[in-house]
Amino acid sequence: MEHVRLGRTGLQVSRLCLGTMTFGLQCDEPTAAAILDRAADGGIDFLDTADVYPLGGDLTTQGHTEEIVGRWLEGRRDRVVLATKCFGRTGPAAFDSGNSRRHIMDAVEASLRRLRTDYIDLYQLHGYDPQTPIDETLTALDDLVRQGKVRYIGCSNFLTYQLVRAIGRSETLRIARLASVQPRYNLLFRQIEREMLPFCLEDGVGVIPYNPIAGGLLSGKHARGAEPAEGGRFTLGNAAQTYQDRYWHDREFATVEHIRELAGEAGMDMVSLAVAWVLANPAVTAPIVGASRPEQLDASLAALETPLDSELKGRLDELTHEYRMGDAPR
Repeated sequence: MEHVRLGRTGLQVSRLCLGTMTFGLQCDEPTAAAILDRAADGGIDFLDTADVYPLGGDLTTQGHTEEIVGRWLEGRRDRVVLATKCFGRTGPAAFDSGNSRRHIMDAVEASLRRLRTDYIDLYQLHGYDPQTPIDETLTALDDLVRQGKVRYIGCSNFLTYQLVRAIGRSETLRIARLASVQPRYNLLFRQIEREMLPFCLEDGVGVIPYNPIAGGLLSGKHARGAEPAEGGRFTLGNAAQTYQDRYWHDREFATVEHIRELAGEAGMDMVSLAVAWVLANPAVTAPIVGASRPEQLDASLAALETPLDSELKGRLDELTHEYRMGDAPR
């Protein structure tokens, strides 16, 4: 397994990051442990979770994923780079969400308990909070770094201007700087190539993209015109509509069929092809790959061994160019 620096930090992380949001709803704890074991056997030592996981759950299930990860980590903590997030709602009170100092301080203590650790390697803002001054958020994160509860900080789902402003304010205040960003990125969602990825490459911000196979659509297992199969992202609790709105459209299905043809010509699995395409962008640090069964990780791991040649990448870029420009009318 190749290891790379996280942004401009000295932290080395595996070239793939294991996402855990399936743990606790899409898969039970024994299956989750088997997935974690398979990832570790494949050389993945970078884990990503969040305090609101599992995906598709509610307040009665949030935190279960961190608990599962925490139990697996016992005896292994010093061998893993552990990332988690805060921002989402974790309780009924008005202050139980967002990026206020109050919520960040409450959320990190709860995550530390569930993860059974006394520090988090990468603590990320799961979203942007327009109701909280960015200086309040950044100084709270800086305090956590100084206290040793958090070693590096990052963000997820920020727009480019929000990321740039946050980094600018941290530099002005001379406090801990966001080391990474976690955006959505795949062959069917390429808008971040226009501004975010060039900024990250130039300014040394690590990029840990999620959804590299578009919630499973780029696996080629879904049929156009059919209802989404039970048990996947497109039918999963309160996340189902989000994923259907993102990808479940005729235009995307037509593109997937063309990608299937290119994968067949190259002799590659579609998942391997999709992950390899994300890995080929020089701004990308480590795509987040997930699974609901251990064997599903094999195709993602294979992407590391079968990088795209320039001709195939060029054909994929041309085929999916419209997704770089934003949503087309449907």
